[in-house]
Amino acid sequence: MPSARLRKQSKLLNAADFDRVFDKSVRSSDQYFTVLVRPNDLERPRLGMAISKRRVKLAAGRNRLKRLVRENFRLSEQNCSADYVVMAGKHGAVGTNQELKKSLERHWELLKKKCADF
Repeated sequence: MPSARLRKQSKLLNAADFDRVFDKSVRSSDQYFTVLVRPNDLERPRLGMAISKRRVKLAAGRNRLKRLVRENFRLSEQNCSADYVVMAGKHGAVGTNQELKKSLERHWELLKKKCADF
């Protein structure tokens, strides 16, 4: 059975990687999430999350969002080599799991199209 985890090589791990994405990126946002994407020189997509305490007060809520984002990213077929950073929107904490999943799927599809233009 394959691992149901997001592998370490598929994560943004240091501040320099995050800063690179925040510096120049393509943005997609709605009421639940803001997703930034920037192409990388690697052969795989990587994910970073910036779920702030300001947007989602309770740790349980932040952890829930992170789990949903990781799982959705892992299951979505990201076929462009880019770095993604996901941030919580105004209503991210109160959205249902179904609403959040649909929102992320819309972001991935939109950013795949924009990624083709890189």
